[in-house]
Amino acid sequence: MTDLARRAAELDAADPLAEHVDRFVRGGDVVAYLDGNSLGRPLRSLPQRYGDFIERDWGERLIRSWDEQWMRRPFDLGDRIGALVGAGPGQVFVGDSTTVLLYKLARAAVDAQAERGRTEIVIDEDNFPSDRFIVEGIAAERGCTIRWIEADPAGGVSLEQVEEAVGERTALVLLSHVAYRSGFVADVAGITRAAHDAGALVLWDLCHSAGVIPVGLDEHGVDLAVGCSYKYLNGGPGAPAFGYVRSDLHERLAQPIQGWMGAADVFAMGPRFEPAAGLGRFLSGTPPVLATVALEAMVELVESVGIDAVRAKSIALTDFAEAALAEHVLPLGARLASPPAGPHRGSHLTVTHPSFREVNARLWERGVIGDFRAPDGIRIGLSPLSTTFAEVDVGVAALGEELRRALR
Repeated sequence: MTDLARRAAELDAADPLAEHVDRFVRGGDVVAYLDGNSLGRPLRSLPQRYGDFIERDWGERLIRSWDEQWMRRPFDLGDRIGALVGAGPGQVFVGDSTTVLLYKLARAAVDAQAERGRTEIVIDEDNFPSDRFIVEGIAAERGCTIRWIEADPAGGVSLEQVEEAVGERTALVLLSHVAYRSGFVADVAGITRAAHDAGALVLWDLCHSAGVIPVGLDEHGVDLAVGCSYKYLNGGPGAPAFGYVRSDLHERLAQPIQGWMGAADVFAMGPRFEPAAGLGRFLSGTPPVLATVALEAMVELVESVGIDAVRAKSIALTDFAEAALAEHVLPLGARLASPPAGPHRGSHLTVTHPSFREVNARLWERGVIGDFRAPDGIRIGLSPLSTTFAEVDVGVAALGEELRRALR
């Protein structure tokens, strides 16, 4: 047994969250799952939960369940997710995909700010493609100008860069709380304050932080946020996203996809759209109720553990992964393209090397599942409630072996 393997065993033995690892499905040929930041493992309880839902809520109650619980589900579940990201009740709703929610909230913000002569959108060049593509589309629709921030791919957007980019014409700043490529954690408090000082609204993408890092939306005065639920919230492939709208903006913003679920009286079937009061106006179509069953199960688990405890293990996992990379991978010419240990590092690390596309394919054949990101990066995504330190040691050691093989 290597020193790192012994250290991993010690960390697993001392891990206060170790008991939860077996709550997740761990089958097949996977020996190390290092992609929890793309798709979380399913909980073992899901077959029973789905069975109960189908038998009782759907099968017995049938359409009565809409009146009894389903109409409130986007908001009831939204409040619970909101508590995990630091939002008070009545400000978070569940529904639509991440892309659709980003569009709805960004477009609503831009339209509201246009009334004040603000026509610029600030976003970074290394943000996730959907965020960038949506901003490009909205700019074309509404005649806006995009101010691009050139972010360090191994880091992220700094407060100073935002302060330089915003001004009297800025309508909206759209950034990711955790950079999808590097794992850099942005300064939510400072950047939100800088945007507000310039008179702009700010929309945070929480896809790589929801369920794993405290955010403090209310504490920092954030205007808008969107997050997915299939990464650290383990809602399953295609699970619905959630949106946050600060309570004092509910009546000011008009979202652009006016559907029957966002109407003041859902069953009025009236001739014209009248928006619902408050958060309800941000719904569009029928909520994806069945798709929220897995999400609710994971939210319950995170609630029981506490987001601070999840974050503490996330830090320990990334610290250990960095040590493993330093021993097995970096001496072979690879480079760590993530922030150093500390408050600006999220729950995944990216390591780069020109050979990693072929290396990652061979790792998958070995049951070591990382996440290749063009042009030359492998992300090591560590989901604290389902990942062991031993798993990290096995996976990173295999990464080193395959890189050494590729270099022969």
